[in-house]
Amino acid sequence: MPVPPPALTTPHAGYHWPGGLLLSRARPFFEGWYYRVSLPEVGESFAFMYAIAEPAGGGATSGGFAQILAPGDERLYHLFDEVRGFWAEPDRLALGHSEPALPQPGLIDPARFASEVQLGYQATATLNQGVLKDAAWCYRIEPVAGWGRPGRPEATMGWLSYLPVFEPGWQILMAHGRATGWIEWRGARYSFEDAPAYGEKNWGGAFPKKWFWVQANAFEADPEAALIAGGGRRGFLWREESVAMVGLYHGGRFYRFLPEDGHLRCAVTPWGRWQIEAVSERYRIEVSGTAARDDGIELLAPTATGAHFVCRDTLKGSVQVRLSRRWGTRAVLFEGSTRLGGLETGGGPWEGEWQFRC
Repeated sequence: MPVPPPALTTPHAGYHWPGGLLLSRARPFFEGWYYRVSLPEVGESFAFMYAIAEPAGGGATSGGFAQILAPGDERLYHLFDEVRGFWAEPDRLALGHSEPALPQPGLIDPARFASEVQLGYQATATLNQGVLKDAAWCYRIEPVAGWGRPGRPEATMGWLSYLPVFEPGWQILMAHGRATGWIEWRGARYSFEDAPAYGEKNWGGAFPKKWFWVQANAFEADPEAALIAGGGRRGFLWREESVAMVGLYHGGRFYRFLPEDGHLRCAVTPWGRWQIEAVSERYRIEVSGTAARDDGIELLAPTATGAHFVCRDTLKGSVQVRLSRRWGTRAVLFEGSTRLGGLETGGGPWEGEWQFRC
């Protein structure tokens, strides 16, 4: 099947596994992908997570999974014990996994996928399709904005992300996009057109020791605005560091807040409250996320010992964001809120509120 060129050529979109049995034995490796579509009309969202670990096979943690976070923070997942049915392209965003494996794994026409694949998925920059027990989905994606200025996506973690110094790597594939298609979930069918869409990925030897994440692109004040914020205790060369970043796409512009550009202050509880404040040379952003004690559900994530339930997520978090100039008049540039925020905490140990500056 011909692969249409994506609207955005995003750094790190391709598969990072270099191949080879020896490399698989030398150090752990995983790669994971995240697709989200929000449905403001019904006040719900879906997130699809795909992962592969030790792709050479034969290892204790070799395999993959497909996981769905669905309305009501319900969860569905399937573990692929065989890596043989997995495929991914090194030069673009394109991957899939099926069980049983296709005779020639690779991207196929959606109609053929629907008739031939009993269990699995295929995904690109412009397509997300799959089938699991009690769920099926197929929707097209129109990417609008990545991480960076419109039309010029950048590496989320900067030029050092091209060197093996971070664990793990993290890339926003699509800060904002529009999705059109359908999702069938446990007997209900959701059809949508131009729904807010989002995508990201990570790869490396392990997840951070602990981390948090905030994402939203269904703001009531501006449906085209998109927010992503995250932080973690990650490995950097021979040491560990606590680091965070925030990005906001609004009004055709991208506002980026990284430690090298300014200062960030974070205060996140094990569950319930996310607070991030950041300043750059010209701008200030304040991000607040809240979730009720009973909201959210534990999700699978890759670890050095295989996939485990080490994080908690909700797609119905309350998120507020305020962007302003640091100097001058008419300071407030954007102020928005949504009840379809994605919120996550993971890893640990979490001993009370986690506070740090970077």
